[in-house]
Amino acid sequence: MTFEIIGTDAGDARVTWHKAKRARFVLAVSHGAGGGVEARDLQALARVLPDHGVTVALVEQPWRVAGKKLAPAPKTLDVGWRGIWPALVKPGLPVISGGRSAGARVACRTAVELGAAAVLALSFPLHPPGKPEKSRADELLGSGVPTLVVQGGNDPFGKPEEFPDGAFELVEVPYGDHGFAVPKRAEITQEEAVTVITDAVVKWSGSLA
Repeated sequence: MTFEIIGTDAGDARVTWHKAKRARFVLAVSHGAGGGVEARDLQALARVLPDHGVTVALVEQPWRVAGKKLAPAPKTLDVGWRGIWPALVKPGLPVISGGRSAGARVACRTAVELGAAAVLALSFPLHPPGKPEKSRADELLGSGVPTLVVQGGNDPFGKPEEFPDGAFELVEVPYGDHGFAVPKRAEITQEEAVTVITDAVVKWSGSLA
């Protein structure tokens, strides 16, 4: 595990590299608007994927590195992601652009522009809670590259059955909320829920050319 500070037009970002010995891809994943790279799904991917030929770069957006509690506007998030990109492609490998929640939106919006090989969208916020009429489906459908959505079955930002048909794969984490937490009464444990995520990403990344 190594750390790197990268200057962008939105401020300094921090990348934590979890390198695979024989990497085929770099998976760059950023956090959402309400948390950091300590999120359970991001940490699980960093532990598991390097053993499957995928180097994981956990990206902390500039606003988070600066200690701010609120994420900036989407355009500013995109500026930060663009600034980080040259460091992500430096190993010379195809880059899967990814993120959770707001980070997933950034990955979808910028995938074609930056030349991403694919997009991983964790807990894609299809709409604000309770406001399905304010859909962000166009961002997801417009990613323009192979896309995997991993969504909690009880995510208030969009349950799996609410997603439109489109050119993306969708894997459901049963009972999971927006952070993939499952209630104690659920038929699967928290550990099993996280394994659903990592297994899905391992399988999908292995299918990419």
